[in-house]
Amino acid sequence: MRDKRCTMAEAIGRWVPDGTSVVMGTALESLIPFAAGHEIIRQRRRDLTLIAPISDMLFDQIIGAGLVRRVIASWVGNVSEGLGHNYRRAMERGEPAPLEVEDHSNYTLGLALWAAAHGTPYVPTRTMLGSDLPRSNPRLRVAPAPAGLPTVGEGTPLLLVPALRPDVAILHVQRADPEGNAHAWGNLGLSQEAGLAAEAVIIVAEEIVAPEVIRSDPNRVLVPGFKVVAVVHEPGGAHPSPVQGYYGRDHAMYAEYHEQTRTPEGYARWLADWVDGVPGRAAYLERLGAARWQALRPREHALAAPVDYGY
Repeated sequence: MRDKRCTMAEAIGRWVPDGTSVVMGTALESLIPFAAGHEIIRQRRRDLTLIAPISDMLFDQIIGAGLVRRVIASWVGNVSEGLGHNYRRAMERGEPAPLEVEDHSNYTLGLALWAAAHGTPYVPTRTMLGSDLPRSNPRLRVAPAPAGLPTVGEGTPLLLVPALRPDVAILHVQRADPEGNAHAWGNLGLSQEAGLAAEAVIIVAEEIVAPEVIRSDPNRVLVPGFKVVAVVHEPGGAHPSPVQGYYGRDHAMYAEYHEQTRTPEGYARWLADWVDGVPGRAAYLERLGAARWQALRPREHALAAPVDYGY
């Protein structure tokens, strides 16, 4: 057994150097690793490529710190509020730094990660044909179907989605063992594809449990532990996004961020208060306040029925 537990600062310091391509926020609106993103900002990791379907406002926060060179995503913003002010300033005015964007749909981004996970150079699909995205993203190529395919006529246009292999996937989960085997449930989005596609995986867990707990339900394992390079125990590490069974979405935090970051000066104040002004997630939750944090906890539990793996 190799114990891979470390602090968030250690995980980011070792596995997310300048210039890294990072896939995070892979479960759409849930399980977003905000604590990891905030540590990336605290360590000022620069020249990053950020990859996700919809990372809610996490990408906007990292972009506002001037740390991002490129975004490969379906959408960047603040889901319940709409606009990501830092992202818009970067795209329209190059502030605080110019930004390259590779456009995808949720589906084609999933296909790109799936292709890398399965070792294939690309995936052919019919999705997005007729849309503007193949024109805005030159990596998406339209090509005629070859002869002999049973369900596609020869010469039929197909979109070729190239494989996308990030340097690192940061995945937030409900529980993990010290070796990196992890359980996640609820909406997983593209988390499994991202974990299998990436060269390395950082697991951020609400709980650390014994290996036998993970082995008791092998079908729920998100990615194999041998791909995991670091396991971080970070309760509350996905706030303000929800974690099924642990806490709900803090809608007010998204609205507050939206209002506070309308100007670069407002974002600088938010950054000082919620990222640079707190050394880690425990201090962040203390600043949030016990009453507000407790209000997000489940009022009642809805446990799944046990399964029987006997034979």
